[in-house]
Amino acid sequence: MPPSDFISMNGLMVFLGGGIGSLLRWWASSLIAQRAGESFPWGTLFVNVTGSFVIGFLAALASAGGRWDAAASQSFRMFFMLGICGGYTTFSSWSLQTLDLARNGEWWKVGVNILLSTTLCLAAVWLGYLSSASISPLFVEPQSSPSAISVKLPE
Repeated sequence: MPPSDFISMNGLMVFLGGGIGSLLRWWASSLIAQRAGESFPWGTLFVNVTGSFVIGFLAALASAGGRWDAAASQSFRMFFMLGICGGYTTFSSWSLQTLDLARNGEWWKVGVNILLSTTLCLAAVWLGYLSSASISPLFVEPQSSPSAISVKLPE
């Protein structure tokens, strides 16, 4: 069941951001695929790593004590973090491409894709979070719960 304000300003922000993020994903992954070839899903890896960096960066800025803590409205978080970053990154595409590699018997590519995607995306989100410290006057260590970077959905 969707939240009661599904068709509200927050819903509109997720919708608009998701459309923008999806277009950016299509453009970036296509550009990388044209340049690097399609024998390995470099475009998907690129958008997932850069998207992880951006969401880590924004999460730190919008977290309690971050530079944009007071200014980061729920609509801002919905538009950028759920909308643009959610539309831009592509876990489902990554999963399907990894399955296709396995079905084609390209097991070394399966392993490389899983290793690179997991390692680079985790490193990128961490680096994005740390990078915001250089522009934020107060850097807050991640809390024990993921609430520092999660978006509170309307009830």
